[in-house]
Amino acid sequence: MKLGAGDEGKGMEIEASIRAFVARNLLFTEDGYSYPDESSFLREGIIDSLGVLELVDFAGTTFGIRVDPTEVTPENFDSVTRLAAFVRRKQASGPSASGERACVGS
Repeated sequence: MKLGAGDEGKGMEIEASIRAFVARNLLFTEDGYSYPDESSFLREGIIDSLGVLELVDFAGTTFGIRVDPTEVTPENFDSVTRLAAFVRRKQASGPSASGERACVGS
C-alpha cells in the first residue's frame, strides 16, 4: 500500500504503517510495536545499520518519496515520530522530492 501526499489527512496512518513495518521486519514480532513513538530506534536497540537500509527502502516504496543519502540521519530516521515527520515534509515538498523508489547510494 502506497500512501501519497493526498493521504495526509488520514491522521496517523503514516505512524501506523511505520510501527507495523518495524514490528514485523525489525523486531520480528506479530505482537505490534510496544515502544512509544518517540523512542530512539538506535538507543533501544531496535535497528542496526542493515535495518536503517530496510527502513529507507520501506519509506521510499510505501510513501512514494525519494530519500537522498544525505537525508539518512538520526534526525529523520531514529523514531516513529521523526520518520513520520520526515515523510510528511517530503510529501509536502512536491513532485521534485517524490519518486517511485528510494535512492540510497547513487
